[in-house]
Amino acid sequence: MNMAKATKKQALGRGLSALLKDPSNDIKSANDKNADKVVGNIVELDLTSIEMNPFQPRTSFNEDALRELASSIKELGVIQPITVRKLSFNKYQLVSGERRFRASKLIGLDTIPSYIRIANDQESLEMALVENIQREDLDPIEIALSYQRLIEDIDLTQEEMSDRVGKNRSTITNYLRLLKLDPIIQTGMRDGFISMGHGRALINVAEQNQQLDIYEKILSNKLSVRETEAMVRGFKSAGTTTKASKKKSLPKFAKEAQSSLSTLLDSKVSIKVAANGKGQLVVPFSSQDDFKRILKQLKGE
Repeated sequence: MNMAKATKKQALGRGLSALLKDPSNDIKSANDKNADKVVGNIVELDLTSIEMNPFQPRTSFNEDALRELASSIKELGVIQPITVRKLSFNKYQLVSGERRFRASKLIGLDTIPSYIRIANDQESLEMALVENIQREDLDPIEIALSYQRLIEDIDLTQEEMSDRVGKNRSTITNYLRLLKLDPIIQTGMRDGFISMGHGRALINVAEQNQQLDIYEKILSNKLSVRETEAMVRGFKSAGTTTKASKKKSLPKFAKEAQSSLSTLLDSKVSIKVAANGKGQLVVPFSSQDDFKRILKQLKGE
């Protein structure tokens, strides 16, 4: 019974595929003739007619997992169809299902079952991000970047995004905070060297060079999340007790330079000098125009 249904559905998909290859039946909107037969239905599409989605949040794929999926598809076929949007005549763009798409190409399939949607770029971006967050096994940083793009590119609030993706606001906030980590640590999380729990502990350390110091200790000592949290608490406690003394230990040359630069640039310049003589000069600005003003001062214009 199930086999008969599957065969009937595949035959239907091939029939719709032929309809889409007929230039006289080119469907460009949901109101076009035969659109109801295609949009939202499963259609067998040529792999060569589908292009990658530039909005795809996933940027890395585990090759072993991809080969395992390819082997499964070779035995059982593509169980869950991919989702595409129609661009033009017999031309489509992938919205979700890139692993299935790549695995199918890997074993040399000619066609793949697909849900067809008609959407503009804005809708396509939102569809790609939301569907991948919900369906794919993205790493924590990829999920965080997807949330960030929904906020910046789709202009969603965290409340709206919570409704779209079915996650609590606190969960979304925790992912977004990961993007404050040093890029090296973000890469370590993506590659599986540390977990999201380690990352959440490291966020509580403000200075990225200090984050990296603790990150190196996590890797060299194979610290657990709890051990990392304890180390961060100890680090912050030690930092609090030495903060005042560090301010007092600013060398005379730095104090004089800080005062004169603040006056010259009309900005509250801050200077930090470490025990080894290395330091940091920070010149704050309030706007793009203020930045240009300071730049002209530095250039002597």
